[in-house]
Amino acid sequence: MANKVFIAPSILNANFDDLEKEIGKISAVADLLHLDIMDNKFVPNFTFDIKRAFEIIGFSKLPVDAHLMIEDPDSIAPKYAQNGCSSVTFHLEAAQNVLRTIEDIKSNGVKVGIAIKPATKFSEVEPFIEMIDMLLIMTVEPGFGGQSFMHDQIPKVAMARKRIEQMLDSKPLLQIDGGVSLETIAEAASAGANCFVAGSAVYKSSDPAGMVEQLREKAQTNFSG
Repeated sequence: MANKVFIAPSILNANFDDLEKEIGKISAVADLLHLDIMDNKFVPNFTFDIKRAFEIIGFSKLPVDAHLMIEDPDSIAPKYAQNGCSSVTFHLEAAQNVLRTIEDIKSNGVKVGIAIKPATKFSEVEPFIEMIDMLLIMTVEPGFGGQSFMHDQIPKVAMARKRIEQMLDSKPLLQIDGGVSLETIAEAASAGANCFVAGSAVYKSSDPAGMVEQLREKAQTNFSG
């Protein structure tokens, strides 16, 4: 799995009034749909309530990775696992019982990811690295789309890749989210990221599907893992 590059468009910058059509623009070329769930508590923004999120999961032709930027992932994350997500990613900083939340998601036959904010050190999530299917390193502060890529997160990406390569069993995807563009994806891929969330770059492009393919080509050319 670590030898393949994954592109996961985020609909945060898509037209919320016609998300089915917006998702359809990239369904043939993307690997995952990145669904940002914000509660205006853990982060200062709100996107979708759980009912609307489940509707989106239902009509998406792509596997959905729900990125829960919410206050109480311990009780809410399993509900996403039970309602059609391919994977559920929760924030280390928000979980009260990380091990139990991992187990609750996995018990539903769904992949599990852990996300960490820019200020969170890799050492804080490292104890869980062999239990998860994806590690998400935020390259912006979570809460808003369109932010600039934080280059100071690259050493953390490289550190995570080094640790992942020491694993003997299945290796988790190493995802980054925030400021991903044709200008920044090469740097992240060179550091070892192999799953890329792209929102503004894709949905502010005149050709979203073409942009997904360009991002993939740039990442594959530069991936070091």
